[in-house]
Amino acid sequence: MESPAIDPRFPRVGQGRRMLGLLIDWALCYFITWGFFAEPGTGAFTPIVYFLYLGQYLFFSILGGATPGHRIVGLQIVRFSDSQMPTPKQALIRTALLAIVITAITFDHNGRGINERLSGTVLMRKRKN
Repeated sequence: MESPAIDPRFPRVGQGRRMLGLLIDWALCYFITWGFFAEPGTGAFTPIVYFLYLGQYLFFSILGGATPGHRIVGLQIVRFSDSQMPTPKQALIRTALLAIVITAITFDHNGRGINERLSGTVLMRKRKN
């Protein structure tokens, strides 16, 4: 049985690059929460960081197709169909499914998470000019 072909338009993005982008975004939200909303160790701290992370993910996905962490590590979210910026609806679906962590860490043969497949998006390396 042949393995499914990898889509040549979207080479796989390494998990290390994905995780580094996530870590940068999470740290950004952590320090914003610490500076403006709550002290670490309080009961509200972790939920605030989590919801701030989801909010910034949605905001930056709609605004520019990349979170600050994505930009730093050279990644961008695009539509799978035509490589353009995701629509607000796609960004919302992607973010909602990201909130259910298991959909973001389960990948297909193209390296796309369930959240990417169901939202019609893909995370790809930005092209260097």
